[in-house]
Amino acid sequence: MNKQKFAQLVFKNRSYTPIPFLVLMVLFEQATIWSLIFGFLISLIGEAIRLWGVSWAGSETRTTGNVGGTYLIISGPFAYVRNPLYVGNILIYLGFGIMSLALFPYLQIIAMLFFIFQYNLIVEEEEQYLKRTYGKQYEKYFAAVPRFFPRLTPYRDISVEQPPFNIKAGLRSERRTHQALFGVSLFLVIKFILRVYV
Repeated sequence: MNKQKFAQLVFKNRSYTPIPFLVLMVLFEQATIWSLIFGFLISLIGEAIRLWGVSWAGSETRTTGNVGGTYLIISGPFAYVRNPLYVGNILIYLGFGIMSLALFPYLQIIAMLFFIFQYNLIVEEEEQYLKRTYGKQYEKYFAAVPRFFPRLTPYRDISVEQPPFNIKAGLRSERRTHQALFGVSLFLVIKFILRVYV
């Protein structure tokens, strides 16, 4: 299997790759009150970034088919970092890891390295599509906006057509993420209470 096919396979299955890490975090949970609070706040920040991005990009971000999109999005968080949804995901997973303190810090480090590797593979595939589709507009954006570490000022290019910001569509699209965020968090809290107080 060549790198492109492997990247496409990872892209199609990216919703399932966190599951083994989440299982380990639940099984080996060693949470404290402070780890639960601090980790949950990090996860909330990650989801806030995702919601902001999805409210610009729309439900196309949920696709598990081929890489693609109707617009070159450079608004909202995309004005600061090219892949805010993946940045948000990494923060959500990091937050879960801190909440659980499972096999700390080894599981958290391995998980972060895995997701950075996974998202680099996916992003390379997406970047090829965007270069082919949007040409010089994307090349300018690519040169000005970092892949994962945000710039301090927003990128602007009035020649790039943008969809409207739609928070209602963003909330609808993020329903599964919200279920996962609050479901995993609640499960870790219950497990902590049962381990410490029962």
